[in-house]
Amino acid sequence: MADAQFATERFAQQGSIATHKVLRNTYMLLSMTLLFSAAMAGVAMALDVQYMGFLPLLVAFGLLFAISKLRNSVWGIALVFAFTGILGFSLGPVINLYLGMAGGTQTVVTAAGLTGMIFLSLSGYTLMTQKDFSFMSGFLMTGMWVVIGAMLLMFVGSFFGFYVSGLHLALSAAIVILMSGLILYDTSQIIHGGETNYIMATVSLYLSIYNLFVNLLMLLGFFGED
Repeated sequence: MADAQFATERFAQQGSIATHKVLRNTYMLLSMTLLFSAAMAGVAMALDVQYMGFLPLLVAFGLLFAISKLRNSVWGIALVFAFTGILGFSLGPVINLYLGMAGGTQTVVTAAGLTGMIFLSLSGYTLMTQKDFSFMSGFLMTGMWVVIGAMLLMFVGSFFGFYVSGLHLALSAAIVILMSGLILYDTSQIIHGGETNYIMATVSLYLSIYNLFVNLLMLLGFFGED
């Protein structure tokens, strides 16, 4: 009995150490990729790069597939930087567009500040309470498919001159809520052992932060009549 208890405690201790290692590596890599992404956005802004359409997203999607395949190797880390760098670079023209509008600087700064505040508060809450948000998986998956469907409908509608600003506003608000839920879920997965690969954990959190910022920017720009 004593040996079994000792083995159980030792297993739990090893699991806790492994979880802390994944968490530490995730936040370290996430910090570096966010800085790199911001730097690439700054490069695009300095070069006054124009809107590049869907090309960066297609490249990023390909890199995302490659990252999943190489997530257990050092090449996975290199691909994460390539992935976040491309997304950051594609964000440069969007930020320049807002900065060129009346009150655009305040809009961008506010969006960035809110993004940081939301991420830190939600992730910090999960870390402090150790709450398990795995029960949200079904809701988040359903929400993801609804958002993707709505985006496809709006994309097709744009070819026929169909544009409803209120629909775009509702979609951006839905994405903000969805990304907030994903931050809770992804952080919970890390601390409860649901996600043991820090590369994939970093990509998941980065995408939540990226989409959160973009859609907060749209919402603030809409209310600021930008």
